[in-house]
Amino acid sequence: MTYHSGNNLIDPQMLFEKSHLQQGMHVADLGCGRTGHIVFPAAKFLGETGLVYAVDIMKDVLENIKKRANFENFQNVQTVWANLESHGKTAIPNNNLDVGFLISILFQSDNHEAILKEAKRMLKDKARLVIVDWSKKGLPFAPADESMVDFKKIKNWGLQNGFAVQEEFDMGPYHHGLVFYRHD
Repeated sequence: MTYHSGNNLIDPQMLFEKSHLQQGMHVADLGCGRTGHIVFPAAKFLGETGLVYAVDIMKDVLENIKKRANFENFQNVQTVWANLESHGKTAIPNNNLDVGFLISILFQSDNHEAILKEAKRMLKDKARLVIVDWSKKGLPFAPADESMVDFKKIKNWGLQNGFAVQEEFDMGPYHHGLVFYRHD
């Protein structure tokens, strides 16, 4: 079976470097999407002692992720159904994650703060939150301009909520990214 990777737009290996991903860590792809674009490369990278939570609001997406994980014999992938806008409702314990990924998710919501608050709840102290979203406006294949993420507001939220901006970067020609470091 062949799976589309999406690597032409978002390079998982670059995200792993920026997040200082290491074998054995616990990470979550918050809004993993149908392809598991971050999930499967992370599962391979983390090894048997690591754990990847594939989180999404669409149950059929999670079924596809689960089937692929079984097919490819990834024992370290766990699917989690969640609405990330509902604080405390994602079935991942508080202070459990070393890294959280929010990749092309925030543009789909009007409640960025709720999603960020839920991500923070799951992160350990000294964990990283990687946020990548669309930044180039006016493209026929990108979200509507009014859906674009205001990275300045996201940075301000992070600074007010116990995060330092570790790095800000462009992810190819269409996306922008932030790496937050939790230190509260």
